[in-house]
Amino acid sequence: FLLGILQLLAATAAVYKQWIPNTNFETISNWDKGRVPCARDVVLFEKDKVVSVFVRSPHALTDMYLPLNGEFVLAAGAAFTAFDGSWDPGCDSGAVVRFADAEHRAWFDPTLWQEVLPSGELRPGGPIFSVDEERVPCRYDDVVFQPQTSFRVNTDSSQPVIHLRSVSVMGQELNTPSSWAGYLGGPSAPLQFHGNGTLQVTGTGCPDKSGCACGNALDGPRICAALLRASGRQCPEPACQSPLQPLGHCCGVCGATINLDFTPDFDLQKYQDKLVQELLSQPKYAGVQMAISKVHKAQTFLGIMSRSATALIQIVLIDDRAGVQAGTAAEQLAADIMESIAQHGEALGIASGKMEVATGSTASRQLGGHPVSRITAGTVMGLLFSLLFLGGILFLYRKGKLRLPALRQPWPWDRMEEPASPAPPKDKGFDNPMFNVEPPDANLGEETNKDLQVFYLNPLYDASETET
Repeated sequence: FLLGILQLLAATAAVYKQWIPNTNFETISNWDKGRVPCARDVVLFEKDKVVSVFVRSPHALTDMYLPLNGEFVLAAGAAFTAFDGSWDPGCDSGAVVRFADAEHRAWFDPTLWQEVLPSGELRPGGPIFSVDEERVPCRYDDVVFQPQTSFRVNTDSSQPVIHLRSVSVMGQELNTPSSWAGYLGGPSAPLQFHGNGTLQVTGTGCPDKSGCACGNALDGPRICAALLRASGRQCPEPACQSPLQPLGHCCGVCGATINLDFTPDFDLQKYQDKLVQELLSQPKYAGVQMAISKVHKAQTFLGIMSRSATALIQIVLIDDRAGVQAGTAAEQLAADIMESIAQHGEALGIASGKMEVATGSTASRQLGGHPVSRITAGTVMGLLFSLLFLGGILFLYRKGKLRLPALRQPWPWDRMEEPASPAPPKDKGFDNPMFNVEPPDANLGEETNKDLQVFYLNPLYDASETET
């Protein structure tokens, strides 16, 4: 068991993801009859299907129809010959055998990838797993297409460029932008890759010791759609009420999640190794699996989604228990991790942590260990300040210290307290020494003559001065 853990830790320094399907001539699943064509068969490749086919061995055939755009890659000793009519065991009656359509095999289908060691061997099973978005190659991963295999993959993506550290094809590792550009300019690449997403090799790994986000969030819907197609278009029914929904994972899980706020001193790889060696290796946690990675969580303010996102370390813990016991071992491990953070978190570069739990016997609940976030505190303080401000305005208004005539609205208590308004006094006017109006002799109660003129004397104006 210890040897397996050491192999696992050695493999985590670099992540190699290998493409599973191929378009080899000898692969049984590539033919509609469920067998490789034999001598009496007629082989049919659809003329409008683009395909690259690797041939390992010699084959005798009665006839073969080729596509308009395709290639055969022949291994040493491989060849096609015409059937000479001799007896072929297992091929008594010929048939038309069609090559399967490989157009639907998508890059963002997690079921078509597997993690391997740098040597090409399958990564040994262990307590570490990946959330669904990280089962597809991430931007700093190495992609492997098996040696002596042909393939065709659809790279349709929601992002124009799919970044990778390296790509290995036919046993050759392409780990520089120039070497990859040279391969894309060759004859095989257009037959192997199709779709709107462009693969780009950078040759660099993650530069941050606290880890790097996978980079597949924009294609999360594609990943989940592919998974749901494989599982009957619906997530399996969880054993717990209100299952947890980890970031980057398609379906709810029973168990526990821990979100860590970290400092510049945090080292993701060292912390993962520490958890595996000190906790996950304990016999009582034999059935628990852990996924740990950096993710970006969108910020919200008063329920409104913000464009900014906060980087945090997400730990997902699940176990193999069923029924009411589902998730209970993961919950216990999460509690041990939180206790370790409380004791040694500062030395590990962990500022704080928040744990959520959902088991078969309880609904999802959030447990302690994480102080109120700055965003939550700011929200509460903002609301309190707004209430105090409005209360102060109302107090000053009621005391008569503040007048808002344009905004005045009758309050219910105003109707009870305000006395009846007295009748408005008659307008008596005022005397203006600079302006003396001599009203005409007229009865104000009668209609005024329209031709009647009004004269006034202006002491500052002498009409004689204007006469010449």
